[in-house]
Amino acid sequence: MTLHYPDDAALARIAAGIRDHSLPKLEWTHAAHFGAALWLLRHQPGFDGERDMPGIIRAYNRACGTENTDSSGYHETITRASLQAARLALAAAPEAPLHALLDELMAGPHGRSDWLLRHWRRETLFSVAARRDWVPPDLEPLPDRPR
Repeated sequence: MTLHYPDDAALARIAAGIRDHSLPKLEWTHAAHFGAALWLLRHQPGFDGERDMPGIIRAYNRACGTENTDSSGYHETITRASLQAARLALAAAPEAPLHALLDELMAGPHGRSDWLLRHWRRETLFSVAARRDWVPPDLEPLPDRPR
């Protein structure tokens, strides 16, 4: 199994880096997105992913020079689906170190950048409507409990 980050402190650094805009843009990878979500969901008191993550990501994008438009930057449907996947991973292994949980998550279907295309048609997922707001899956429902 690939080791994405050596320890939970590395995930704390990523979560802090997207909040204070110090994370280099090249480090904002697919695994980093999930790592930040896992850390914030477990360790940030009062964190509400659906309420808080949009502002965090939009502000980080702006700080990195990425515009949040109808064709780039923040994507609501992808963010909410990814938060759901992170929550399920945490529920399945509530005591696991986050870096190990992330490695397990990335070794499965969620490690593929196209994992959402099992649940949404490409044209639906990449529509302006799905970028702006939550659009429910149109192929297969997202899991609602740990496997």
